[in-house]
Amino acid sequence: MTTNVLICDDSGFARRQMARSIPRGWDVNISFAEHGKQALESIEEGLADVMFLDLNMPVMDGYQTMEQIRARDLPTMVIVVSGDVQPQARKRMLAMGALDFIAKPIDNDKLTELLRQYGLYSGESGGGELRESAGAGEIDRLDVYREMANVAMGQAGEKLAQLLDVFINLPIPNVNQIETNELRMAIAEIQQKAHVSAVSQGFVSTGINGEALVIFNDTDFASMVKLLKYPSRENDERLEVEALMDVSNILIGACVNALSQQLDLNFSRSHPIILGRHCDLEQLLQSNVSRWSKIVAVEIGYSIEQHDIHFDLLLLLPQASMDMMFEKLVAHSEVANG
Repeated sequence: MTTNVLICDDSGFARRQMARSIPRGWDVNISFAEHGKQALESIEEGLADVMFLDLNMPVMDGYQTMEQIRARDLPTMVIVVSGDVQPQARKRMLAMGALDFIAKPIDNDKLTELLRQYGLYSGESGGGELRESAGAGEIDRLDVYREMANVAMGQAGEKLAQLLDVFINLPIPNVNQIETNELRMAIAEIQQKAHVSAVSQGFVSTGINGEALVIFNDTDFASMVKLLKYPSRENDERLEVEALMDVSNILIGACVNALSQQLDLNFSRSHPIILGRHCDLEQLLQSNVSRWSKIVAVEIGYSIEQHDIHFDLLLLLPQASMDMMFEKLVAHSEVANG
């Protein structure tokens, strides 16, 4: 009997990866939705015996979609597939009725094992047969960059959430291709805000390099120090520097490691620099970023629920590095799915 499968994700690249991860021996009819609202319409049309549901989406996210499914008692089995891998994200979705939770990027063997566990499929592992129905047309580069960043920044958020024992809100990353002068204008605006501090750290591998920045509003430091449970000292500035370095190290380290896993590369990281204390953003531009004519800027604004703490993780990469990352990511995806 054919199973109707719905894949709901705002990223075309992620939908394609999910479809190609489905075991080739599973008799399915696949449909797609770009957000929760479309997914609900498909469920009502009987197109979703099983739904693979992303969490961070425009229009209607995964949490809102799950609420509607539960409130309207819609007939579908939901498996969450997300770059947001925080334990609390999993716990919330399972409590709302989701069957299970899979982290991006998808591990085909784990997916097959999960389908077997719930009696949905009993054959062999290995995807790829559904390549054409997944959409083999031209791939949107910005979409691929955004999905790659979504996974990397999601893993970074999860590491910090575990350390602080909090839930971190993860929006969809902003990805923009900009000229160096546009970045200078943005940096100048940041520098005019005396209450902002940042840590910058470079990362490099064969033919690929970039700069990662964690930008904090100084007014949030007291709350962050309290969450980190540092022992009380008289020197508040030293505690703030410690907090800035520790949080940046966790976020940048986890993010770069996630990029390494997706690209099958090893990155080396330079020594972190505190901007505004050791040097300023203009010095960073002159020594590194100004040599890049075109830049891809990836930004995600984290916020810690119930503590009103906000900070940004910004990745800056030359276009040539992004071109190489695109080729490796697509090639790696093709190999992984057969």
